[in-house]
Amino acid sequence: MISTLILLLGPFLLGYLMGSIPFGLLLTRAAGLGDIRKVGSGNIGATNVLRTGNKGLAAATLLLDALKGVAPVLIADQVGQLPAVGAAAGAVIGHMFPVWLGFKGGKGVATTLGVMWGLSWPIGAIACGTWLLVAAAFRWSSLAALIAVAVAAIAAWFLTDHRAALLLTLLVPLVWVRHHENIARLLNGTEPKIGQGKKS
Repeated sequence: MISTLILLLGPFLLGYLMGSIPFGLLLTRAAGLGDIRKVGSGNIGATNVLRTGNKGLAAATLLLDALKGVAPVLIADQVGQLPAVGAAAGAVIGHMFPVWLGFKGGKGVATTLGVMWGLSWPIGAIACGTWLLVAAAFRWSSLAALIAVAVAAIAAWFLTDHRAALLLTLLVPLVWVRHHENIARLLNGTEPKIGQGKKS
Protein backbone atom coordinates (compact mmCIF):
# COMPACT_ATOMS: atom_id res chain seq x y z
CA MET A 1 0.00 0.00 0.00
CA ILE A 2 2.74 2.47 0.97
CA SER A 3 4.79 1.59 -2.11
CA THR A 4 1.75 2.17 -4.30
CA LEU A 5 1.18 5.60 -2.76
CA ILE A 6 4.81 6.52 -3.33
CA LEU A 7 4.56 5.44 -6.96
CA LEU A 8 1.51 7.67 -7.36
CA LEU A 9 2.36 10.71 -5.25
CA GLY A 10 5.61 11.81 -6.90
CA PRO A 11 4.26 11.51 -10.46
CA PHE A 12 1.01 13.15 -9.38
CA LEU A 13 2.92 16.18 -8.08
CA LEU A 14 4.97 16.31 -11.28
CA GLY A 15 1.80 16.20 -13.33
CA TYR A 16 0.10 18.78 -11.14
CA LEU A 17 2.94 21.29 -11.41
CA MET A 18 3.15 20.90 -15.18
CA GLY A 19 -0.61 20.87 -15.63
CA SER A 20 -1.08 24.02 -13.56
CA ILE A 21 0.93 26.20 -15.96
CA PRO A 22 -1.74 28.61 -17.33
CA PHE A 23 -0.54 28.86 -20.91
CA GLY A 24 -3.67 30.65 -22.14
CA LEU A 25 -3.20 33.41 -19.58
CA LEU A 26 0.56 33.66 -20.14
CA LEU A 27 0.32 33.78 -23.93
CA THR A 28 -2.43 36.39 -24.07
CA ARG A 29 -0.61 38.60 -21.58
CA ALA A 30 2.62 38.26 -23.54
CA ALA A 31 0.76 39.26 -26.69
CA GLY A 32 -0.56 42.40 -24.99
CA LEU A 33 -4.18 41.20 -24.93
CA GLY A 34 -4.60 41.59 -21.19
CA ASP A 35 -6.16 39.09 -18.80
CA ILE A 36 -7.98 36.31 -20.68
CA ARG A 37 -10.08 35.76 -17.55
CA LYS A 38 -11.84 39.04 -18.37
CA VAL A 39 -12.75 37.92 -21.89
CA GLY A 40 -15.76 35.87 -22.95
CA SER A 41 -16.35 32.98 -20.56
CA GLY A 42 -13.38 33.96 -18.40
CA ASN A 43 -11.81 30.57 -19.04
CA ILE A 44 -8.04 30.19 -19.60
CA GLY A 45 -8.41 27.53 -22.31
CA ALA A 46 -8.00 27.66 -26.08
CA THR A 47 -11.69 28.16 -26.87
CA ASN A 48 -11.79 31.37 -24.87
CA VAL A 49 -8.42 32.52 -26.20
CA LEU A 50 -9.96 32.20 -29.67
CA ARG A 51 -12.51 34.83 -28.62
CA THR A 52 -9.70 37.39 -28.61
CA GLY A 53 -9.63 36.95 -32.38
CA ASN A 54 -6.09 35.60 -32.38
CA LYS A 55 -6.26 32.14 -33.94
CA GLY A 56 -2.52 31.62 -33.62
CA LEU A 57 -2.60 32.14 -29.86
CA ALA A 58 -5.61 29.86 -29.54
CA ALA A 59 -3.82 27.12 -31.48
CA ALA A 60 -0.69 27.57 -29.37
CA THR A 61 -2.75 27.37 -26.18
CA LEU A 62 -4.44 24.19 -27.37
CA LEU A 63 -1.13 22.58 -28.25
CA LEU A 64 0.63 23.59 -25.03
CA ASP A 65 -2.31 22.56 -22.84
CA ALA A 66 -2.26 19.16 -24.53
CA LEU A 67 1.53 18.85 -24.23
CA LYS A 68 1.43 19.54 -20.51
CA GLY A 69 -0.73 16.43 -20.31
CA VAL A 70 1.46 14.31 -22.57
CA ALA A 71 4.84 15.28 -21.10
CA PRO A 72 4.47 14.24 -17.44
CA VAL A 73 2.78 10.99 -18.48
CA LEU A 74 5.63 10.05 -20.80
CA ILE A 75 8.20 11.00 -18.15
CA ALA A 76 6.48 8.94 -15.45
CA ASP A 77 5.94 6.05 -17.84
CA GLN A 78 9.70 5.48 -17.78
CA VAL A 79 9.11 4.14 -14.26
CA GLY A 80 5.91 2.26 -15.01
CA GLN A 81 2.24 2.35 -15.94
CA LEU A 82 1.02 3.18 -12.42
CA PRO A 83 3.24 6.29 -12.12
CA ALA A 84 2.04 7.33 -15.58
CA VAL A 85 -1.56 7.13 -14.38
CA GLY A 86 -0.65 9.23 -11.33
CA ALA A 87 0.99 11.86 -13.53
CA ALA A 88 -2.04 11.91 -15.82
CA ALA A 89 -4.37 12.55 -12.90
CA GLY A 90 -2.11 15.30 -11.60
CA ALA A 91 -1.90 17.06 -14.97
CA VAL A 92 -5.66 17.30 -15.41
CA ILE A 93 -6.26 18.35 -11.79
CA GLY A 94 -3.47 20.91 -12.10
CA HIS A 95 -5.04 22.47 -15.18
CA MET A 96 -8.49 22.61 -13.61
CA PHE A 97 -7.34 23.76 -10.18
CA PRO A 98 -3.98 25.58 -10.48
CA VAL A 99 -2.58 26.78 -7.19
CA TRP A 100 -1.18 29.90 -8.92
CA LEU A 101 -4.67 31.11 -9.89
CA GLY A 102 -6.48 30.44 -6.65
CA PHE A 103 -7.48 26.97 -7.89
CA LYS A 104 -9.59 28.51 -10.67
CA GLY A 105 -8.39 27.00 -13.93
CA GLY A 106 -9.68 25.61 -17.18
CA LYS A 107 -12.14 22.90 -18.09
CA GLY A 108 -9.47 20.33 -18.83
CA VAL A 109 -10.35 19.11 -22.32
CA ALA A 110 -7.03 19.72 -24.07
CA THR A 111 -5.04 18.40 -21.11
CA THR A 112 -7.30 15.35 -20.85
CA LEU A 113 -6.74 14.68 -24.55
CA GLY A 114 -3.02 15.06 -23.89
CA VAL A 115 -2.95 12.49 -21.11
CA MET A 116 -4.95 10.15 -23.34
CA TRP A 117 -2.25 10.39 -25.99
CA GLY A 118 0.41 9.84 -23.35
CA LEU A 119 -1.27 6.80 -21.81
CA SER A 120 -2.30 5.20 -25.10
CA TRP A 121 -2.01 6.83 -28.50
CA PRO A 122 -4.95 4.87 -29.96
CA ILE A 123 -7.17 6.30 -27.21
CA GLY A 124 -5.89 9.78 -27.96
CA ALA A 125 -6.59 9.26 -31.65
CA ILE A 126 -10.12 8.05 -30.92
CA ALA A 127 -10.79 11.07 -28.72
CA CYS A 128 -9.49 13.56 -31.27
CA GLY A 129 -11.27 11.79 -34.14
CA THR A 130 -14.54 11.84 -32.22
CA TRP A 131 -14.11 15.53 -31.41
CA LEU A 132 -13.52 16.37 -35.07
CA LEU A 133 -16.52 14.35 -36.27
CA VAL A 134 -18.94 15.80 -33.73
CA ALA A 135 -17.60 19.34 -34.17
CA ALA A 136 -17.94 19.06 -37.95
CA ALA A 137 -21.48 17.72 -37.66
CA PHE A 138 -22.89 20.05 -35.00
CA ARG A 139 -20.42 22.96 -34.77
CA TRP A 140 -20.42 22.93 -30.96
CA SER A 141 -16.95 22.64 -29.46
CA SER A 142 -18.33 21.85 -26.00
CA LEU A 143 -20.59 19.06 -27.25
CA ALA A 144 -17.71 17.58 -29.22
CA ALA A 145 -15.50 17.64 -26.12
CA LEU A 146 -18.12 16.04 -23.87
CA ILE A 147 -18.76 13.21 -26.30
CA ALA A 148 -15.08 12.72 -27.16
CA VAL A 149 -13.92 12.15 -23.59
CA ALA A 150 -16.80 9.73 -22.94
CA VAL A 151 -16.20 7.70 -26.10
CA ALA A 152 -12.45 7.54 -25.44
CA ALA A 153 -13.01 6.39 -21.85
CA ILE A 154 -15.22 3.54 -23.05
CA ALA A 155 -12.66 2.56 -25.69
CA ALA A 156 -9.93 2.58 -23.06
CA TRP A 157 -11.44 -0.47 -21.35
CA PHE A 158 -10.82 -2.46 -24.52
CA LEU A 159 -7.52 -0.97 -25.65
CA THR A 160 -5.36 -0.17 -22.64
CA ASP A 161 -4.40 -0.99 -19.06
CA HIS A 162 -7.37 -1.18 -16.65
CA ARG A 163 -5.79 1.40 -14.34
CA ALA A 164 -5.53 3.90 -17.17
CA ALA A 165 -9.08 3.05 -18.23
CA LEU A 166 -10.34 3.62 -14.69
CA LEU A 167 -8.67 7.03 -14.49
CA LEU A 168 -10.03 8.13 -17.86
CA THR A 169 -13.49 6.98 -16.81
CA LEU A 170 -13.26 9.00 -13.60
CA LEU A 171 -12.15 12.06 -15.57
CA VAL A 172 -15.34 12.02 -17.65
CA PRO A 173 -17.73 13.26 -14.92
CA LEU A 174 -15.09 15.76 -13.79
CA VAL A 175 -14.83 17.24 -17.29
CA TRP A 176 -18.62 17.22 -17.61
CA VAL A 177 -19.08 19.03 -14.29
CA ARG A 178 -16.58 21.67 -15.42
CA HIS A 179 -18.81 22.14 -18.49
CA HIS A 180 -22.06 22.56 -16.53
CA GLU A 181 -22.63 26.04 -17.93
CA ASN A 182 -22.05 24.79 -21.49
CA ILE A 183 -24.45 21.90 -20.91
CA ALA A 184 -27.12 24.32 -19.67
CA ARG A 185 -26.65 26.48 -22.78
CA LEU A 186 -26.77 23.43 -25.04
CA LEU A 187 -30.07 22.43 -23.48
CA ASN A 188 -31.63 25.86 -23.86
CA GLY A 189 -30.17 26.53 -27.29
CA THR A 190 -27.88 29.44 -26.43
CA GLU A 191 -24.51 27.72 -26.67
CA PRO A 192 -22.41 29.51 -29.33
CA LYS A 193 -21.21 27.45 -32.24
CA ILE A 194 -17.63 27.35 -33.43
CA GLY A 195 -16.72 30.73 -34.88
CA GLN A 196 -19.41 32.60 -32.99
CA GLY A 197 -19.00 34.82 -29.94
CA LYS A 198 -20.37 33.86 -26.53
CA LYS A 199 -24.03 34.79 -26.22
CA SER A 200 -25.16 36.76 -23.23
